Amino acid sequence: MTAWLRERFGSGRRPAASRWVVIDCETSGLDPQRDSLISLGAVAVLDGRISPSEAFSATLRQARPSGRDNILVHGIGGERQVAGEEPSAALSALLDFAADSPRAAWRAAFDRTVIARAAGAAGRTERGLWLDLAELMPVLFPGRAPAEATLDRWLEAFSVAHRARHDALGDAYATAQLLQVALREAGRQGFATVGAVLRAARASRWTGR
Repeated sequence: MTAWLRERFGSGRRPAASRWVVIDCETSGLDPQRDSLISLGAVAVLDGRISPSEAFSATLRQARPSGRDNILVHGIGGERQVAGEEPSAALSALLDFAADSPRAAWRAAFDRTVIARAAGAAGRTERGLWLDLAELMPVLFPGRAPAEATLDRWLEAFSVAHRARHDALGDAYATAQLLQVALREAGRQGFATVGAVLRAARASRWTGR
């Protein structure tokens, strides 16, 4: 854990220089073990900056559309769902885009589980290391928002405008802006302090390797 954080976050003397990939997905429901993956969005953050030229988006073809209530959430209609990309090709393209970069997401366990399931069905394995910003933000910014605050609440706390909620690419872009905030704060505090706070708050629940 310590060596990995030092490499990704850097320290007060050496700023982080990693490529992060922020991922979001839309699904047919809230059960990551059973519901279908409908769309994917991913944005790269290079040296602490969002890279406009490095983004990924895909709608996966469904055998049948999700329910009406679900469509009202993400706005991906039945016609778009049945005309989407071949799922295994879309998953392979996402994993190739992410490569060996660390992943970040809001409520990362959900996204990681859904993507790992879909990747397995496509004959691929998701081995990336994931960072959950929903756990990290309250550790770096205690009192800035309630510990169980939603993504919307944290976006509001840092004045991040987001007009495309529940769009996978839009959510990934907004979450990437929170990652930028976290990386800056990690550097300001100094790596050792960030690591100590993570351990003390028992919020360093990393999934992956």
